[in-house]
Amino acid sequence: MNKTSQWLQQIVFVGPALVFFSLIVLIPFAMSMYYSFTEWNGVTSQVRWVGLDNFRRILLEDKEFRDSFWFTIRFTLAAVLLTNLVGFGLALLLTQKLKARNPLRTIFFLPNVIGGLLLGFIWQFIFVRGFSTIGELTQIGFFQLPWLGDSLTGFWALVIVSVWHGAGYLMVIYIAGLSNVPKDLVEAARIDGATRWQLLRAVLVPLIMPSVTVCLFLAISWAFKMFDLNLSLTGGGPYGSTRSVALNIYEEAFRNNRYGLGTAKAFLFFIAVSLITLLQVTYTKKKEVEA
Repeated sequence: MNKTSQWLQQIVFVGPALVFFSLIVLIPFAMSMYYSFTEWNGVTSQVRWVGLDNFRRILLEDKEFRDSFWFTIRFTLAAVLLTNLVGFGLALLLTQKLKARNPLRTIFFLPNVIGGLLLGFIWQFIFVRGFSTIGELTQIGFFQLPWLGDSLTGFWALVIVSVWHGAGYLMVIYIAGLSNVPKDLVEAARIDGATRWQLLRAVLVPLIMPSVTVCLFLAISWAFKMFDLNLSLTGGGPYGSTRSVALNIYEEAFRNNRYGLGTAKAFLFFIAVSLITLLQVTYTKKKEVEA
């Protein structure tokens, strides 16, 4: 097979995907980079070049963006940790010899198929009406908290729903990792007298580090990019105390009609998320071992 036919095959099979990827991802990304250096309302044809003024304004003057970034960092830390712990715990439970483990796997995975907007409205009803009704009947303080009316409880409301939504997906990945752990290694550790904690820490976790890498990457990207759940559950309130960076960017570009400033925020956010996920993947990849 000559080089011409090889190039023709690559164009036929890869070309359409590359064209669509360019139209959907590369070209919009390049345009957003250009608009981040301009002043534009997103509607008119008048685009004014302002250079680095947008970035200077964001870093030095925009307190709302700094507050939303700090909220996103705190939310990401809590959501990533709890989602992975719950997902891993469910995976450990559902890899045991339980009669109902297959139905339970389905039940725990189901929340992941619900869209974020719908999920937010459902849980908004639960927090506002459901919890208050249970609190009135049982007088339990947990259910009488102002879940969406206070900055602290609003933060944890978002974390609870995020964990409930994503833990089932990570559970499936952890189950796949645990299923591939050699049984003879587990049996050898038990024969040597390893406790359950020692078995978990010294055998299971090191051998499923590829699954940990994937799950941490997914959880970090989900948490940083949280938008639809934030919009529908708290709307960034009360008084902007639970506004994520993604919601702040959306409001800047499409509500305040400052598209240039919004794309500049998105560009800075992209750099920050890319660096964090790159560091996470690099670190966890080094921890991976072969059975």
